[in-house]
Amino acid sequence: MRIACVGGGPAGLYFSILAKLQRPQDEVHVHERLPAEADDGWGVTYWADFLDVLRGCDIDTAEAIARGSASWSQGVAHIRGERTAHQGDREFGIGRRHLLDLLTARAEALGVRVHHDREITDPSRLPDADLVVAADGAGSQIRGAHAADYGTRIDEGRNPFLWLGTDKVLDSFTFAFHPTEGGGWLWCYGYPYGSDRSTVVVECTPQAWTDLSFDSLGRRETLDLLARLFAEPLDGHALLSRAEDTDDAGWRTFRTVSNRSWHRVSPVPTVLLGDAAHTTHYSIGAGTKLALEDAIGLAAALREHADLPTALQRYGAGRRQALLRSQSAARYSARWFEELPRYMRLPPQRLFALLGQRHSPLLPLLPPALGYHLHHGIESLPALRAARRWAGPRLAARLHAQGDRGSDTVAR
Repeated sequence: MRIACVGGGPAGLYFSILAKLQRPQDEVHVHERLPAEADDGWGVTYWADFLDVLRGCDIDTAEAIARGSASWSQGVAHIRGERTAHQGDREFGIGRRHLLDLLTARAEALGVRVHHDREITDPSRLPDADLVVAADGAGSQIRGAHAADYGTRIDEGRNPFLWLGTDKVLDSFTFAFHPTEGGGWLWCYGYPYGSDRSTVVVECTPQAWTDLSFDSLGRRETLDLLARLFAEPLDGHALLSRAEDTDDAGWRTFRTVSNRSWHRVSPVPTVLLGDAAHTTHYSIGAGTKLALEDAIGLAAALREHADLPTALQRYGAGRRQALLRSQSAARYSARWFEELPRYMRLPPQRLFALLGQRHSPLLPLLPPALGYHLHHGIESLPALRAARRWAGPRLAARLHAQGDRGSDTVAR
């Protein structure tokens, strides 16, 4: 089989690795539009149990990722001049550029041909391919050319956000919240991903956007203002942007992408992977993990089904079902931040407790104080805590699936 992966991000590269491991005789090419040295991201996150999943697929890749990662197990929040902390599960961060370098080296060692500075916008440009894997991101041009066939839906978020970095090496997953005079809220969350850098995501309500005149500030002015407002968690360190060649600060809103079908069979069999197939709000920190799980799922489907259309259909159906819980968590997490002002009257420790439960479908329905007391009561009783951990994600996934069936909005 001749496989062409369009997009040299984590999903496309990891799938190429698994495809070569399964069938060394297959010809696998990865086509990436950016140059090899391009650095278009900061750090990405994952959890300890995901390393075990990766080890079961390719031990060499998993160990390389583990060696290149930073880790933490504490969450910290700065709220109204008070610092509150919570001990949690161990989490990891790795630089996106470093991750891509690791995956590229492993793919090429297995015989994958990785091509940079090569933009592919239509599968017809790859006439010799038996399978085209569209791993070209949330703005996939391959998907966009046939959005009606895929049943693409794009939902625009409400809050503006910026994806930044800093040379302050955070030792915890860190939140900080800042009010504006007009009643808006601005906040950031950050985490380390190496020995000299951390990721910092800044988000704000539309009111804060207006209060702070972000629409009229250039990149440097925006970074300086944000560094002053978040001087406490940053310890006076600067904020960094990748957009050095423009004065645009880079504010945007999150676009949630979903597709009813993840493949087409004509004229060239084409399948969606990673962000081209779906996106989940960055506030749950699972985008890269889910993209790699897509790669695992597609490789498994091709291994288990000799008939290509069957394999692609089973892959898409299986992954859409598997994603329901994560998509539900992402949707409610995004909504919690969009409705942040309703929670900000809570004492800092109670606010931080609800921050950890923001994926719950119940919180939007309850007064914040009642939501906290319900959460606290459940946490204090082991039997109720276990029941919530079992039933909560299943209820959320069911509500999410019903919501999707109730809408037939197709992308522009």
